Amino acid sequence: MTTPEPALPPKLPPIVDERLPALLAAMPKAELHIHIEGSLEPEMIFQLAQRNGIALPYASVQALRSAYAFTDLQSFLDLYYQGAGVLQKEQDFYDLALSYLARVATENVVCAEIFFDPQTHTARGVAMETVVHGLARACRDAQARHGISARLILSFLRHLSEREAFETLEQALPLREHFIAVGLDSSELGHPPEKFERVFARCRELGFHIVAHAGEEGPPAYIWQALDLLHAERIDHGVQAVHDAALMQRLKAERIPLTVCPLSNQKLQVFPDLRQHNLKALLDAGLVATVNSDDPAYFGGYMNENLHQVFAATGMNAGHAWQLAANSFDASFAPAADKARWHQQLSEVFERFATR
Repeated sequence: MTTPEPALPPKLPPIVDERLPALLAAMPKAELHIHIEGSLEPEMIFQLAQRNGIALPYASVQALRSAYAFTDLQSFLDLYYQGAGVLQKEQDFYDLALSYLARVATENVVCAEIFFDPQTHTARGVAMETVVHGLARACRDAQARHGISARLILSFLRHLSEREAFETLEQALPLREHFIAVGLDSSELGHPPEKFERVFARCRELGFHIVAHAGEEGPPAYIWQALDLLHAERIDHGVQAVHDAALMQRLKAERIPLTVCPLSNQKLQVFPDLRQHNLKALLDAGLVATVNSDDPAYFGGYMNENLHQVFAATGMNAGHAWQLAANSFDASFAPAADKARWHQQLSEVFERFATR
């Protein structure tokens, strides 16, 4: 799937800088890179641990939060998988997803395409049905209660084997009505996309959309593999693409979206100083970049906090804000009618801010 050309931005007077934070909060947007297990706040970890009779190695919420000092992707993943251990029952997964969706609906997120990692849970003896039914029920209820469009993306853990990925796919197929796409996440270095070429070929045969994490810590070659071998329709992260001019040209020409996660990149030392982040360069080069929160409970911010901090650090303006929001709709797997409605809402918000 090639992302369509965006609608032209509205012809509006400039929006002054002091209005920009409020505009970023008010504009409708889609979140396309959110790991639901990564929205598990310390308070909920303790709540679910108590509910399920699980002992935690931390004395308090604050002690757990203080452990969120990561030096790289792996140091984060170690704590991430430990935290996910409190998720045991269908109600746990429901409560987790509904909490995330209710929160981001207040940030004017109108569409969320949510990663879940079934292998994280089935390895602990939690049934695939428990995971999927809880998350899917939350997506339905969030649509009814908050008007947010929410759908699921099953992600394979790349540090595990191809065989285990195939087994997970087969376990999930009876539940295929509940997820729209498959992805690839977890430890990137040493686990190139080519490792899962046959798995994703099977997923394409089954009609699923394809996305893949690539080019976060891994080299541009991983992005090439995700495109050429997995046939990914979106690249999750992709910030290392700037080191390969030919790749940048391809991403622009084919309008392959990048789901960029600024605070995650800062927290995991991809860009230790947010002022160094290349999001503005990606947009100015004509790429279909978007802003997302990745694992917000661990990285210090949901969608709007990511927007506020990266704009403040890099000097982006209202034009960049409009482009990011428009890109997020165009890059989603939502129906065309929904995209058109969200584009109209975006134009209305910009008109309101420009005419105050």
